[in-house]
Amino acid sequence: MADDDRRDDRRPDPDALLALADKDRRGKLTVFLGAAPGVGKTYAMLSRAKRLKADGADLVVGLVETHGRSETAALLDGLEILPRRRVAHRGRMLEEFDLDAALERRPRIVIVDELAHSNPEDSRHPKRHQDIEELISAGIDVWTALNIQHLESLADLVAQITGVTVRERVPDIVLKRADEVLLVDLAPSELIERLKDGKVYLPESANRAVDRFFRLGNLTALRELALRRTADRVDDQMVDYLKQNAIDGPWATGERLIVCVGSDPLSEKVVRVASRLASGLNAPWLVVSIERADREVETPERLQRIETLFRLAEQLGAETRRVIGNDFVEEILKLARREHATQIVIGTRKRSRWQKLATRSLPDALARQASGLGVHIVTPEGGTVAPPRRLPFRRPKLTAFRQAALSALGFVTLTTLIGMGIDYFVDLPNISLLFLLAVLGASVVGGYIAAFLAAALSALAYNYFFIDPVHTFTIAAPHEVFALFIFLAVAMIAGGFASRIREQAEIARVRATALQSLYDFSRKLASTAKGEDAIWLAVSQLQASLKRKVVLLVPRKGDLSVAAAWPPDTELDVTDMTAARWTHDKREPAGHGTGTLPNSRFEFRPLLGPHGIVGVCGIEHAGERLDLNAERSLTAILDQTAIALDRARLADETVEQAARLEGERYREALLSSISHDLRTPLATITGAVTGLRQLGERMTPENRDDLLQSIEEESGRMSRFVANLLDMTRIEAGTLKPKQDWVDVADVVQSAVERTRKHAPGRVVETGIAADLPLIRGDSVLIGQVLFNLLDNAVKYGGDEPINVYARRDGKDVLISVTDLGKGIPPEDLDRIFEKFYRRGKPDGRAPGTGLGLSIARGFVEAMGGKIHAESPALKKRGTRIVMRFSGSDETRGDVR
Repeated sequence: MADDDRRDDRRPDPDALLALADKDRRGKLTVFLGAAPGVGKTYAMLSRAKRLKADGADLVVGLVETHGRSETAALLDGLEILPRRRVAHRGRMLEEFDLDAALERRPRIVIVDELAHSNPEDSRHPKRHQDIEELISAGIDVWTALNIQHLESLADLVAQITGVTVRERVPDIVLKRADEVLLVDLAPSELIERLKDGKVYLPESANRAVDRFFRLGNLTALRELALRRTADRVDDQMVDYLKQNAIDGPWATGERLIVCVGSDPLSEKVVRVASRLASGLNAPWLVVSIERADREVETPERLQRIETLFRLAEQLGAETRRVIGNDFVEEILKLARREHATQIVIGTRKRSRWQKLATRSLPDALARQASGLGVHIVTPEGGTVAPPRRLPFRRPKLTAFRQAALSALGFVTLTTLIGMGIDYFVDLPNISLLFLLAVLGASVVGGYIAAFLAAALSALAYNYFFIDPVHTFTIAAPHEVFALFIFLAVAMIAGGFASRIREQAEIARVRATALQSLYDFSRKLASTAKGEDAIWLAVSQLQASLKRKVVLLVPRKGDLSVAAAWPPDTELDVTDMTAARWTHDKREPAGHGTGTLPNSRFEFRPLLGPHGIVGVCGIEHAGERLDLNAERSLTAILDQTAIALDRARLADETVEQAARLEGERYREALLSSISHDLRTPLATITGAVTGLRQLGERMTPENRDDLLQSIEEESGRMSRFVANLLDMTRIEAGTLKPKQDWVDVADVVQSAVERTRKHAPGRVVETGIAADLPLIRGDSVLIGQVLFNLLDNAVKYGGDEPINVYARRDGKDVLISVTDLGKGIPPEDLDRIFEKFYRRGKPDGRAPGTGLGLSIARGFVEAMGGKIHAESPALKKRGTRIVMRFSGSDETRGDVR
């Protein structure tokens, strides 16, 4: 029972299942691996292809190199072969694999020989394995061939075994990610016989190959490497299967390597050795470089070497990280504990006896303090002795050395003159302390070099001018000799400390400046609401920080387009745009310095926001790679810009969504209004017409007149409803063009009131029109329609109390108000009553009317240059007053008449 419970608790490894799901979406890579050329990799690959083709498989040959071997070329008969791409390279035409043709053909399986091949310069990718990766990402299965000596991690070992440096290499991660690795094995003696028989190379080439590369010892060693790597691959596949199926296995758990590298040449060997060790242990590994926090000791050349090491480590399947700290041992052990590492790999050189006595090496310190951790020490070839440790500052240029020498000479000269002046008046035994000030001043101004020069010159000046016998370099008293040496030592130590403090202050200033620049940029970015503003802000900030041309592209209408560039006249050619689109589609860097379209002038990087890619940034190549500080600034700016663009996009989508919801609300209100306000009059008209037809002459004249009157009233109601819809359409479309005639307000008011009395004969409408009203500019028909809409609204919602219409003068303006004594409108809804489909107190839409009358009134009034608003009468504390304001003329209606 307990066994059953334990079996039920076992679950497949989530990471293994995710990796399996990712493989299901991609094509599959099959690698035919051999120990050396001529073992039969291509022959085995084509033989298998012939069998699958006979079974009806959709298989094509993208590229196969037969090297003149007739038996291999014969296997191509009957197979579909893609045409090759012709490329001009160094004055001759080359036939290369056509990647675009394979993607367009899109077979189930494509054969692409020679995995380690390097493509010509104008190709999309510099290496063939990158072409194959694109095919696999497109869902196409790929078969390819590889010799073991082309693996990146084995390059140094192969060179050591064979004496031949392999130029074309494949990252180990490519073989590690292969779905199937088939070893094509052949005994070394048989391979040499094939070579002598001319079945591998032509006779003259075969003789040279036997003498150099194809020796029995070399082939045996390469065969062992191929067998070991294949066995490691089989172990990896078995472990993956056990983890995916939750089967208990004997695999080692928790193995993780920390690999320490620097800018020295030995670090490349350390990375390769660590790669082979991690492959054998099937363990993840982390390559780390530690920088000092208190000084900048790395030159651009050293930083470039570390970047190259990091790229090599990533190709071999490692993670990379930079750590800042002063105590290297403490930082390494802290990182090892945080990453749960079990082993540390580090390089060391053979040290001389004096170096061993003077300082303890980093590997020795790690071995003493790394309790519970395995420490692997990698040594250089030949056991060379480490060169003497250089001072931790950059070699000064000639101008810098001249400045340091001048500052040291100036401080010492000034101090000597001051000392001679003091000595003339007062005989002081400790006047040498003045020269310490000279050393400190020179170190602050000129750095280490100035400090050491000032110390030496101070010692000479003090001896020459102040130690008896003066004006000679001879020292008579022994204690003066001792004092001089003590002074020189103290001066050099003090100068060194002062120079170091100066250097730390300069580093802090540079970092504070960069931090302040990023802070200012983030504040400006946070205050921008539009994506265009964020784009231009980012481009200007990048150009100012990197001093290079910068371009930023965003997706628009299904394609990338340049949104901003600095300088503004920066243009992208076809290669640049292709690299930018690749970056957008694949979400990985492309262009200069990358593995995709490296001939581009720009390096393109994706802007990845929380909800996906929002754009692409291109930085022009300026002859050298970005240094570490510039790289950090670039990454920070791009991350913040991506978040800002994503925020702006979400804001735009929110506005669009709100507009869609508002339109949906209007549509529902309109449909509700149409269904109610058309159904009621139509039902009335239909009932009246039916009664007239069925009863006919049997109806009394009074009843017939009532039915005809109801038909007339409801037809008018429908006419007004349709007119309101048409008026609202004209207002929203901007096609309303009111007249600008002189209008007599009294005539318009009287006309609208009479129309209302006919429409609602039972309601009382009172008017009050001032006698001195001026004429107003407007359209009398539209003003009359507005007044009628206001009066109609008051009839519906004003109760049984009288409706008041007033017109008076307010300075040069004319105010027209319509007041009812209904239940009124809450103060918070006074502005909403002019919205479309708003109905006072009837949110369910069942009140009479369409809810368009007041909205149309506002549109008409504003189109004529007037204003309209609603208010609640202050004295009666109930009811609603709608007030219109129009600009009047200097003439009254009496003057015009």
